[in-house]
Amino acid sequence: MSERIIPVVDQRSSLILPAPAKLQAGTTLKDQLQRPLHDLRISVTDRCNFRCSYCMPKEVFHKDYPYLPHSDLLTFEEITRTAKVFVALGVRKIRLTGGEPLLRKNIEVLIAQLAALRTPDGQALDITLTTNGSLLARKAQALKDAGLQRITVSLDGLDDSIFRQMNDVDFPVNEVLAGIEAAQAAGLSHIKVNMVVKRGTNDHEILPMARHFQGSGVTLRFIEYMDVGATNGWRMDEVLPSAQVISRIQAALPLVPLAAAAAGETAQRWGYANAKGQYDPQLGEVGVISSVTQAFCRDCNRARLSTEGQLYLCLFASQGYDLRSLIRSHLSDEEMVAQVAAIWQGRSDRYSELRSSLPPDASQTPARPRVEMSYIGG
Repeated sequence: MSERIIPVVDQRSSLILPAPAKLQAGTTLKDQLQRPLHDLRISVTDRCNFRCSYCMPKEVFHKDYPYLPHSDLLTFEEITRTAKVFVALGVRKIRLTGGEPLLRKNIEVLIAQLAALRTPDGQALDITLTTNGSLLARKAQALKDAGLQRITVSLDGLDDSIFRQMNDVDFPVNEVLAGIEAAQAAGLSHIKVNMVVKRGTNDHEILPMARHFQGSGVTLRFIEYMDVGATNGWRMDEVLPSAQVISRIQAALPLVPLAAAAAGETAQRWGYANAKGQYDPQLGEVGVISSVTQAFCRDCNRARLSTEGQLYLCLFASQGYDLRSLIRSHLSDEEMVAQVAAIWQGRSDRYSELRSSLPPDASQTPARPRVEMSYIGG
């Protein structure tokens, strides 16, 4: 059997910053495809204690892997200042990611700082966090007390052997489930569980997961296995289309389609139906994120900030803009706002739409390797 070769990509090179924008008061900031800026995803660490094959495979992210030195990371104060700039431009939701964000020491201090920010009209932000759940049981109450409102837990199956195989560090599923229970007990609302579905690996866990979380108060979302980065060995034949995911669930648990909860929402929502075939909020809902088979680029309103201050305008980008240099310069907040506005106004990214028009193998050999998901968060 041939040895699998995985390229290691230098993902820390930067694009040239555009000239600062001149903003007119009262106008909504939009990119080249008329998409507003609404969500900011902030990676607070490039480290993770799991080695999931679709994200941080062990053969690349081994014990000698050169993670970023601490001095390169944005401080909490720098992250908060950057978030304030984005809020001035329309951001209303901030998601903290990683790596595994709960590995960042004193993360609750950052959450408190972000929770104190207000929009220009005085509204609080929607602060959320995505985690693998391994540290959640011990952290949930502190996160809630700091101002975290919502949380999303990555969980790829209930079968312990499959879960240990996918995280590749022999971590037990019961500890993640205990973390979800702790988050509920702490009062975190709108808890979501994300399951990446990989055909032939964990797709038999779809129905058990749907049954387990039905009526639990937790929203379950199924994500198509994506071709993010260069290290996960992505193959199209390992993608299970979301339409088939819903069909499998509906065969046992009737579902009814639900409207999108917000503009730019990535998930298609389905509610569990009662005996009358009507959506029953007490039973909850599931969602599917079909980034491979049904591109949603046209509604994408998200920017991503890496842990050392590179701004990416697409999950599938190959290069970012170096905001850290701006943050650590002598620019005023107003000058920072103008610079970030110019970056967003020049945005035309729509990778998933373009991929759907390419030959089957073309998307696997991009001209420039894409940034790793572990580097900028999912």
